[in-house]
Amino acid sequence: MDATSQATLERNLRIVLVGTQHPGNIGSAARAMKAMGLTRLVLVAPEKAPDRDTHAMAAGADDLIEAAPVFAGLVEAISDCRWVLGCTARNRRIQLEPMHPRDAAGRAVLAAANGPVALVFGRERSGLDNAEMALCHGAVHIPSNPEFSSLNLAAAVQVLSYELRCALLGDTGGEGAGRVEGTRTPPPSAEAATHAQLEGLFEHLATTLDAIDFHKGRTPDSALRKLRRLYLRANLDAAEVRLLHGILADSERMARLAGQRTGDGEIL
Repeated sequence: MDATSQATLERNLRIVLVGTQHPGNIGSAARAMKAMGLTRLVLVAPEKAPDRDTHAMAAGADDLIEAAPVFAGLVEAISDCRWVLGCTARNRRIQLEPMHPRDAAGRAVLAAANGPVALVFGRERSGLDNAEMALCHGAVHIPSNPEFSSLNLAAAVQVLSYELRCALLGDTGGEGAGRVEGTRTPPPSAEAATHAQLEGLFEHLATTLDAIDFHKGRTPDSALRKLRRLYLRANLDAAEVRLLHGILADSERMARLAGQRTGDGEIL
C-alpha cells in the first residue's frame, strides 16, 4: 500500500464518541487514536465540553481534539458514512451481526477505500442505546473477561485503534484470525448509499407501511427493525435507493386511490 492510499484510509476511519460523560476520557481516547495513526475524532452530545482535563489526558494529541466536530445527534455525525459499526459490551434485542474486533477492523479498512467509515462508542456508564445501535451495520464486541468485562472508554478505543492499525499495515494475525462464522454484512462498494440516503429510505418506508396499513394494529417497531437490518445487509447503492423510493411512492399513490374509491368501485 502506498503512502497516499494509506493516508486516504486513515482519513476515512472515524472514531465517534457518543454522550461522553468525563472530559478526560475524550483526551485519553484521542491519545489512543493518535498512537495508532488515526486522526478523525468525532464527538456527539458530550455531557461536558473538552476542558483542561481533556488536554492533560491527551498528552500531545491536542490537534485531534481541536479538529473534532461536535454534533447534537448520531444521525448527523454519520450522515455521509458508508459503513457504521457500534461497539457494545452487551447483548441486545437489536440483532446486528456480531463482529470480533480483528474482523471488524479488517472489514472497516476495506470499506474505507470507498468512503467514510465510523466506529461508534457509547457512554461510559451505559454505552450506546438501542436506537443508536439500530443505526449501525454491525456490533463489535471485545471478548473481555466475562467475570470482569468492564472496559474504560479509552481502553476500548485503544483496542479497536490497534486492530485498525494492524489492518492498515496488512497484519491480520493470520488467515481467518478473529473472524465470526457466517458473516452476513460485507463492506460496502464505492457506489454504496450514504447513511443519510438510507435513513431517508427508512423514513419513507415507515410512512408507506402506515399508508397501506401493513401493521394492521400491531406495533411497527419489530417489523421496521427487521427491514432495517435487511436493507443494511444489502449494501444498497444510490440508484437502488432511488428505485425503492419510486416503488414506495407508487404504493402510497395506490393507497390514496384505494381510499378514495366507493364500495361500487367509483372514485369519489
